[in-house]
Amino acid sequence: MTDTTDPKPPDTTLRVHLDEAQLGGAYVNMARIFHNQTELVIDALFLPPASTVAKVGARLVMHPVHAKQLLRALAQNLQSYEQKFGEIVLPSGQGPGPFN
Repeated sequence: MTDTTDPKPPDTTLRVHLDEAQLGGAYVNMARIFHNQTELVIDALFLPPASTVAKVGARLVMHPVHAKQLLRALAQNLQSYEQKFGEIVLPSGQGPGPFN
């Protein structure tokens, strides 16, 4: 007898389209993060050396649930990275750094 109370989800494949203009990505060395009750916004910034003007390379606007899922995915990927390439050592005594 087949159990029909827990149907198997359909097999779905996600296709991702990347425009030519996006192929190179955006190098960032800072982030500005802010939120309200329903959204979390991450501005990925590039601050050139000896400059005081940071340019927004990308802006991510997401629901807090998706932000938490992103946080978990980043943590898993950083753990895998460190297992493969070694521990990422953060500079000491500098507070939270350029990502806040």
